[in-house]
Amino acid sequence: MMENTSYKVAAVQAAPVFLNLNASIDKAIKLIEEAASHGAKLVTFGECWLPGYPWWIWLDAPAMGMQYVQPYFENAMELGSEQHMRLCEVARRNNIYVGMGFSERDGGSLYIAQLVIDDEGETVSARRKLKPTHVERTVFGNGDGSDLVVHDTSIGKLGALACWEHLQPLSKYAMYSQNEQVHFAAWPGFSLYEGKAFALGYEVNTAASRIYAVEGSCYVVAPTPLITQEIHDMLCDTDLKKVFLPLGGGHARIYGPDGSELAEPIPHDQEGILYADIDLGAIAVAKAAADPAGHYARPDVTQLLFNPNPQRPVVLREEYNAGKDAKAEEILSEEITE
Repeated sequence: MMENTSYKVAAVQAAPVFLNLNASIDKAIKLIEEAASHGAKLVTFGECWLPGYPWWIWLDAPAMGMQYVQPYFENAMELGSEQHMRLCEVARRNNIYVGMGFSERDGGSLYIAQLVIDDEGETVSARRKLKPTHVERTVFGNGDGSDLVVHDTSIGKLGALACWEHLQPLSKYAMYSQNEQVHFAAWPGFSLYEGKAFALGYEVNTAASRIYAVEGSCYVVAPTPLITQEIHDMLCDTDLKKVFLPLGGGHARIYGPDGSELAEPIPHDQEGILYADIDLGAIAVAKAAADPAGHYARPDVTQLLFNPNPQRPVVLREEYNAGKDAKAEEILSEEITE
């Protein structure tokens, strides 16, 4: 299916219009058009870019954050919605792939999600973060093994993970095993607890993106939003909160399969778009040295047990029975073969 082996990718370092889905879609469209005008074939946005990452969960007691629950829920994006279709249309019109981090609303629940739309305006995937990190679990639900998928596209084998999923060795290995070539790494920005929690800072987390590139022998496009004065004023109503969530924190990066940095970073408190030219042919050189899920593996010592099936809270009886019938046929086929 791959048609393009050399092309330009883009990582957006910009804030959404916080807690305003429609206005954020308007801003995203302009950024997508800008990236396309610079020749990019793929443009990506950070974690929960629509309608913004819920920073308040890190700043105060959960009860104090209840004031944001309804507006955040109402401005989360539903798959198949008008806003989703607007993103599909701008991707089609500009002949560009779009990777969008968003808060997904499904029924009464929210999920940290990543949407990939192809250059014809078709949705390639919409995956969910498997395990929200720390206090994110007060807002978001879990994904499942069906969210660890690498997709064959016209620009190569494309996959995605969000934030600290890049610190989950087994999840990463499941992705590497699918021979991912281009990875969309969505991050929320890195100003939170600046100087007080090193693990949350940009040094550790940009390093995680870089190591993913080396381990997976793939290109990593890692966009981030940032804290603007407008967001800061909205959320930081005490001196302590102002210390906890300073301005800036945008540290978008693009890495090659050898771990090299391919784009000059933008100052952390400025908005812009990073661009890099990539060549998927270079992946063969990186994998020749080390392919952790291939020739460099030791399956006689360690193996990954990976369940890629959806795990939903409600399964209709006919779907359940169909699954049992399929499993029975699989077992029978194995017995006949033996």
